[in-house]
Amino acid sequence: MYTLNCNGTLIDLNTPRVMGIINVTPDSFYDGGKWTSLEAIEAQARIMVSQGASFLDVGGYSSRPGANEVPVDEEMDRVLPVVASLYKSFPHIPISIDTFRSRVAKAAVAEGAAMVNDISGGLLDEEMLSVVADLQVPYIMMHMRGTPQNMTSKTQYENVTQEVLSFFAERISLAREAGINDLVVDPGFGFAKTAEQSFELLRHLELFDVLDLPYLVGVSRKSMIYKTLGSTPGEALNGTTALHSVALLKGASVLRVHDVKEAVECVTLIEKLRGTS
Repeated sequence: MYTLNCNGTLIDLNTPRVMGIINVTPDSFYDGGKWTSLEAIEAQARIMVSQGASFLDVGGYSSRPGANEVPVDEEMDRVLPVVASLYKSFPHIPISIDTFRSRVAKAAVAEGAAMVNDISGGLLDEEMLSVVADLQVPYIMMHMRGTPQNMTSKTQYENVTQEVLSFFAERISLAREAGINDLVVDPGFGFAKTAEQSFELLRHLELFDVLDLPYLVGVSRKSMIYKTLGSTPGEALNGTTALHSVALLKGASVLRVHDVKEAVECVTLIEKLRGTS
């Protein structure tokens, strides 16, 4: 049974959980610039919590392909007031800080964040693993090559699933050596991966069981869905739900989503199908 210790509360992952995305960036691929005030952000968070979100993931640096570089102080200016506000309004909901910078992670945890979600698995900031260990919060490590600015040029793999698993074997070992207790892995769908490679990862997702850790799946409204269907991010909810069902059947513990209600319904139905609810 997998659990995460978030600010002293054990979160049971036996039943899959849903993480709501709170982007406070002007340029995210789907909802960039949608919520521009603390009041609007808090209203969106309240909807997500009422719909069943177990976590809220706050990010101030768009990681879409080709996204602009964001100075660290600007990232902190974007996320810290949001984390503080959400922690005050929803003290029972663990807040995740979506950052690859240890300075941002440390400051966000001081404002109430309960976990760190790092798209680089610690590769873009050599201090990240030691800082997370000192903070004693759960750490979500994602697989990516390069940076958001150049990752689309780094999609050469012999066997994408095996190479991602090898990456995690190495990074998990380093995280354990640093002293991180609670780990979650994220295969990084769409990050330095073509649509075909992302589908290959999803096809073999159950192989991640070998890591003996919970895994998070983030496919919500991504290009692997809407480009395959010839649509847009705004039209990709149905496709997202289809792939969420596959991910859950293959053992995903957390779904990171823009649309909480539909994801929670998906969890409910898959759990019924399994006979566990």
